[in-house]
Amino acid sequence: MENEITKKDKYDSYVVVHNIAKRHNVGTLARSATAFGVSELILVGRRDFNSFGSHGSTTHLRFRHFHSLALARSFLKERDCDICGVEITDNAMAVNEHPFRKSTAFLLGNEGTGLSAKECEICDFFVYIPQYGGGTASLNVTVAASIVLHHFGVWAGFPERSREGNKFLVAEKPANQVRRSLCTESAESIAEERRLKKENAANGFFDENGKDEAPSNLLDALFDS
Repeated sequence: MENEITKKDKYDSYVVVHNIAKRHNVGTLARSATAFGVSELILVGRRDFNSFGSHGSTTHLRFRHFHSLALARSFLKERDCDICGVEITDNAMAVNEHPFRKSTAFLLGNEGTGLSAKECEICDFFVYIPQYGGGTASLNVTVAASIVLHHFGVWAGFPERSREGNKFLVAEKPANQVRRSLCTESAESIAEERRLKKENAANGFFDENGKDEAPSNLLDALFDS
C-alpha cells in the first residue's frame, strides 16, 4: 500500500480546457478525469460550463481558472509539469508508446478545428491516438481524453481503485461541496481580468476575444466566498 501511494504521489496529471465549443463536454471530461486520477481540471477563458454528463463527479475534482493560456502555462511550469497537446501533428508520438517523462497537463483541442497555433505554442510535445478502422477521421474530444488519461495513469503507476460488484467504489463527497457549474478564480486570473477590464473600459467578465460573459461582481463574490 505504501508503495502504491508513493507512485501516485510522484506524478500528477491535469486537463486543460480551452476553446471547447460544446460546454456540456466539460461535464463528461470531468467524469473521465476523476476516473483516471487527474489532479485538477483547468479552464482557460470562459469559466462557466454545463456539468451535464458528469454524474456528480465534479464534486470530486479540483477546478482552476485562468484568463489566458500564458497564465495557465506559468502555473503548470511552476509545478515542473510538461504540457502535452492531444493532436495529430507531424511530430506527434503514439500515446500507447507512453512518451511521458513527469507530471503532465493534457491540452485538448476544439471539437471541430483541433488545437490552434496559439495552443500548440505552449505545448512541449504532442501525442495522438492510433486508429485501426477507416470509418472516421478523428475521435470525440471526451473519448480522446479518456484514452490518453488512461495511458498516462498506466505509465505513472496509479493504483487501481477498489471494486464492489460490477462497479468501482466511489469516494464520499468532500465536505461543503455543491453541484459545480462554475470554476473558481485564481488570484492571478482575477488580477489579469481586472487589468484588461480597465484597459478596455469593460464592465463584465469577458473571454479572450473581449466578449462579455457575466456581471462584473460575480468573480469577486466567488473569490471572496
